Amino acid sequence: MDTSAISEIQARLSPEDPIEILRWALETFGAETAVSFSGAEDVALIHLAAKTGLPFSVFTLDTGRLHEETVQFIADISERYGVTIEVMRPNAEAVDALVTAKGLFSFYEDGHKECCQIRKVEPLGRALEGRAAWITGQRRDQSPDTRGGLEVVEEDGTFGLIKVNPLTHWTGEQVWKLIDTEAIPTNPLHARGFRSIGCEPCTRPIEPDQHEREGRWWWEDTANKECGLHLTVEPEPGWGALPNDEER
Repeated sequence: MDTSAISEIQARLSPEDPIEILRWALETFGAETAVSFSGAEDVALIHLAAKTGLPFSVFTLDTGRLHEETVQFIADISERYGVTIEVMRPNAEAVDALVTAKGLFSFYEDGHKECCQIRKVEPLGRALEGRAAWITGQRRDQSPDTRGGLEVVEEDGTFGLIKVNPLTHWTGEQVWKLIDTEAIPTNPLHARGFRSIGCEPCTRPIEPDQHEREGRWWWEDTANKECGLHLTVEPEPGWGALPNDEER
C-alpha cells in the first residue's frame, strides 16, 4: 500500500467510530488480521470485532513475567468470546542467556529495552509473520511524546505490514465508558489501581491523579516509555531489529 493510498484511508477513517475502522480492516485484510491482546483497550477491540460478525484472529505475548491475574484473564477472554488466542512466548535460549549473564532484574540497572527485545519484540515478529495487517489498542493520549503522531492506519516499518489503530483518537475515558456501558470484562488488576498493565516487575499501581503510563518502568525517563512493539518516533539504532532476521 503506497503512501498516497494510506493518506487517503487515514483521512476517510479518522472520523469514524472504532467499530467501523475495525470493520474496514477485517473486510480489507481478512480473517488473519489479528488483534494484539494485552490490556483493557484490546479487550474492547475484541468485543467490537466480535460485534462486526466478521472473522478475526487474536494473539497475545506471554513474556514469562506476567501477573498471575493476567494469565488467567487471557483464558477467561478466550472462553467469553469463543476465540482462540494464539500465545507467543520468547525464545527460551535467549531468555536463559540473558538471565545467566545479568540475572532476573537487570532492567532496573540498564533499562528495559534488552529484556523487552527478547521477551516481547522477537515473539511479536513471529506472531506477525505472514500477516497483511494487525490491530492494536494504541491511543494518542497514552503518551503524547511517543504516540502523539499515531494514525488510525499506518505502515509498520518495523515488521513490514499495515498497522490499524482504531482507538487512535479516543481518550482513556471513552474506552472505559464503553467497557462500563457494554459490561466488557477487564483484568482484575485494574480494580487494584493498575491502569497500564505489563510484566509484573515493571508494572505498579498508580494514584488517581497520575497518568496511566507512570505505572510502567517508573525508574526510567517518562518520555521514553515504549517496549519496542510500537515505534511512532524515530527509533534508536538497533531498537527494532530482531536478533535473527530468519526468525521473523
